[in-house]
Amino acid sequence: MAKLGNTDLDVFGLCLGGNVFGWSADEDESFAILDAYAAAGGNFIDTADVYSLWVPGNCGGDSERIIGRWLKARGNRDAMVIATKVAKLPSRPGLSAANIRAAAEESLQRLGTDYIDLYYAHQDDPGTPIEETLGAFDALVREGKVRYIAASNFTAPRLTESLAVSDREGLARYCALQNHYNLLERAEYERDLAPVLEREGVPGVPFYGLARGFLAGKYRPGVEVDSVRAGGVAPYRNERGYRVLGVLDHVAAAHNTTVAAVALAWLAAQPTVAAPIASARTPQQLLELVPFTDLKLSSDELSALNAASQNTASV
Repeated sequence: MAKLGNTDLDVFGLCLGGNVFGWSADEDESFAILDAYAAAGGNFIDTADVYSLWVPGNCGGDSERIIGRWLKARGNRDAMVIATKVAKLPSRPGLSAANIRAAAEESLQRLGTDYIDLYYAHQDDPGTPIEETLGAFDALVREGKVRYIAASNFTAPRLTESLAVSDREGLARYCALQNHYNLLERAEYERDLAPVLEREGVPGVPFYGLARGFLAGKYRPGVEVDSVRAGGVAPYRNERGYRVLGVLDHVAAAHNTTVAAVALAWLAAQPTVAAPIASARTPQQLLELVPFTDLKLSSDELSALNAASQNTASV
């Protein structure tokens, strides 16, 4: 466990993505994954009000409901750090004060709890004044309904502006950033966001840490994978992607661990990253991820992975 940035949230090195709950994992499967995660020492669970709206018959909040029922069944709410989000659910769009208030109350009800540990702005809302958004979040923090707030899918300029408003107005401050970052998606995060995070003392909690599953190693040349998420990896099934897998294979063999663990260990080794997010559809998949929390890559291994993941690399 380690503190998340400047908060008093002690979090496990792997943040468990709840986007699969109610989608590619039904409730029983979700409970099994959550049980395996807790048994491995995990306590940091990420969800959103919009998960998993894209499944026919779902109305949003489905992942939150499953997590809430699991927390109640296991009686472990206070042992878990629960993160959820507002702004993307079509019935609760944006970051107006009224919407944040209503969405938070609905998420609290679905989760079966009276507080959210980490409440994210799921995406920026340029149509709402930053002062209004942060004022609404600040009110929730002051009332004890939210412990900390964070940002997701923000650009560097908008994150910088938001932090400045918080400092100037004495409002709750975004304490983490959840943006897209992994071995195959590096440019924007490293060029634009990492300098802001380092300067402001804001840790990164990257999503798609395994590039939608590609970096778990099952997508190989000529191999078709039966998964509802398979279409999302198409952009990575190319020379560069397979080159990265080759280096991951080599490093994983040297450590007698999984390809997924090495990919996440690379991410965790990046200076601004606190805890990568990754999801699992089965307890067995989860067990392929967890070893990264005890895996330390050498400087040579990190360099090899860096070189392989560059667009111009040749190995």
